[in-house]
Formats: sequence, structure tokens, C-alpha cells
Amino acid sequence: MATVLYLLAAIGVISVAVLLWRAFAPERVGAAPRPETAKAPDDDPEFLRRLAEQQWEERRRQQRRSERSDPDNENPSGS
Repeated sequence: MATVLYLLAAIGVISVAVLLWRAFAPERVGAAPRPETAKAPDDDPEFLRRLAEQQWEERRRQQRRSERSDPDNENPSGS
């Protein structure tokens, strides 16, 4: 009975060692490089720049609409 437990423990240790090796081993020589993973939107500076531009344009459109819809307000800047 004890030998069976030792055998199962050895199989478990070997399995964990193999999984750790595959996960953290250096790249294999001659292996194809892994494809670059996609960036999350909040990690992509180009996406953030475009988003800021879109938000700015939307605010400008809303400001223009509100200026056109208020005929009494001839000088919206207050000067």
C-alpha cells in the first residue's frame, strides 16, 4: 500500500515539474516565435488618442448645437 502512495506521489511531482518547465522554460532553439498577443484597449496609446479625439469632437458638436438652439445667447463666452 505504501509503495502505491509513493508511486502516485512521484507521478504527481513529475507532472508538476513538467508543467512548470513548459510554462517557464526559455524558448526552444529552432522553435517558431510566439505571435504577439493583442493589447487591451487601455494599453494601446493609439486607441486612447483616437478615443480622446472622438470625445473632443463630440463635445464641440454639442457645443455648436447648443449655441444654435439658444438665439438669445449672442456671445456664449461671456466677453
